Amino acid sequence: MTNKKLKILLGKPGLDGHDVGVKVLGHALVKAGFNIVYTGLRKQVSDIVQMAREQGVDVIGLSILSGTHLVICEQMHAAMKNANLATPWIIGGNIPDEDVVAIVERGATAAFPTGTSIAAVIGYFTAMKK
Repeated sequence: MTNKKLKILLGKPGLDGHDVGVKVLGHALVKAGFNIVYTGLRKQVSDIVQMAREQGVDVIGLSILSGTHLVICEQMHAAMKNANLATPWIIGGNIPDEDVVAIVERGATAAFPTGTSIAAVIGYFTAMKK
């Protein structure tokens, strides 16, 4: 990546209706100099992938608190492949540490388990710019 302002799509897939955390993260990322697009609640994975394509984002971030993270990662991997979209995607939320490897095996470039600080996520995206 370059030193350009990264455009990040933050999505809430599935039926999870809790979005305070992703909104707090989005605001922190804006303050840190990133361009943020938010999908809103309860989006299908295919809709998130389509929105990423339409918006021309540099990375997709999924926020999942419902416990369905492994299933959604499988859906995301398939949707990205079907759309022939190579945009990197990450996942964060209510994720046990022991599921991080399985998430990356399903195509995510990174996973941020429960308790990850906002500073760590900002640091990850900052490193992507370089």
